[in-house]
Amino acid sequence: MNTANKLTMLRVLLIPVFLIVLYVDFPYHMLAALAVFILASVTDFVDGYIARHRNLVTDFGKFMDPLADKMLVMAALMWFVEVGRIPAWALLIVVVREFAVTGLRLIAVEHGRVIAAGWSGKVKTASTMVCICLMLAFRYQTLDLVCEVVILATTIYSGLEYFVRNKDVMDTEHL
Repeated sequence: MNTANKLTMLRVLLIPVFLIVLYVDFPYHMLAALAVFILASVTDFVDGYIARHRNLVTDFGKFMDPLADKMLVMAALMWFVEVGRIPAWALLIVVVREFAVTGLRLIAVEHGRVIAAGWSGKVKTASTMVCICLMLAFRYQTLDLVCEVVILATTIYSGLEYFVRNKDVMDTEHL
């Protein structure tokens, strides 16, 4: 297993640590949760950089890296729903977008085509991670609302962009 893939697996392993720190009430547990989330988020950027610049891109990495991102983000967003800081319908929009884009990619693969992550998807991931960090660091209703809007706007925009740019994949002749 190369360095980039090890970092991806570290991110996966940090998810239960993040959740345990969130749920176990001790002094500064939110600060500790923020630190774990930041560390996990940083591995996302570092593993991608290493994979591309050292030519360590693997099929395992192509599969696990986005899955690890989704698991980390979903774990945090589910916790925010549980504690009443994000409405469940907002999380549903995020989940539906992820399933829809994954479905689109699966259809494309069936026809010998790979849909790479677009710029808007990268912006969505980065802005969502930043918003989660802000929400872990501060507890203000206005900040929660602003972060919810940013997360939903980037999620919807990037989801729509995937479908518009790849509308030929959904052509009825392919289905």
